[in-house]
Amino acid sequence: MKLREQSYLVLLALAEGPLHGYGIITSVRGLSENRVSLGAGTLYGALDRLAGQGLVEASGEEVVNGRNRRYYRLTGEGHATLVAETERMARLAEIAHRLLNPGLRPQPGGM
Repeated sequence: MKLREQSYLVLLALAEGPLHGYGIITSVRGLSENRVSLGAGTLYGALDRLAGQGLVEASGEEVVNGRNRRYYRLTGEGHATLVAETERMARLAEIAHRLLNPGLRPQPGGM
């Protein structure tokens, strides 16, 4: 299953363990080197979609300063999807690297 960048980053953020919404937003920003900044509406829409696909699930709630924090975690299927997508992107990056660095391409005739 090919993932959108935002969905991939949300799953990647959850790879280290359960996080609440703001924790996911902060992790995604760091993982993307500040290129992706999720708003709350975008995040919760993505979490609902990922939960509907069986990739994430709520893993508990706590009240902090009078506010409810819901935590999310990867499911087994979510972890497998994240691994498969990471491997797919790594293969694609390897192909791109070879194409962009012609000296690394195999020469016709094996030389």
